Amino acid sequence: MTQILLTIIMCILALINRHSMELRVRQVQEESTRDENEVHGWVQGGEQMTNKKEPEDYWGVSSSIDIYGCDKDLMTNREAIKTFVIKLCDVIEMKRFGDPIIEHFGEDKRIEGFSMAQLIETSLISAHFANELGTVYLDVFSCKPYNVDKVVDFSKTFFKGKETRVNTIYRK
Repeated sequence: MTQILLTIIMCILALINRHSMELRVRQVQEESTRDENEVHGWVQGGEQMTNKKEPEDYWGVSSSIDIYGCDKDLMTNREAIKTFVIKLCDVIEMKRFGDPIIEHFGEDKRIEGFSMAQLIETSLISAHFANELGTVYLDVFSCKPYNVDKVVDFSKTFFKGKETRVNTIYRK
């Protein structure tokens, strides 16, 4: 049962990562037309999506947060990662569904690290921790509204990151 759940979660993570990569390509293409002062946003179909959207305007919020220059002792520690996701759920008021799944893998040093998945009542929080790069790739998706800035601030502080890159999508 655990193996089936892990396989399902890894498939979901792969889809989220593929979707995030496609969106990042679009972001680069649209960057020249974006307002550089806006921290979180996305241009979709000519409509500027911002953190100011009202919950009735979307079904869910999906944020991809890349945190660079992280403390490698924290991001390579299973217990620290578990503590992080439990506290993050508290910070953004998400109800956890079961314990987080945290697995270390990767034969290629470039991708080696922990991957984490935490089911929440309203969807999923996942992350991959790239040891060699000192980078955390965090994804939060929920149909319950949450404050993206709180996620970014808490996560960057927790992992002692130096820089972040954030993409937020409001899904209909």
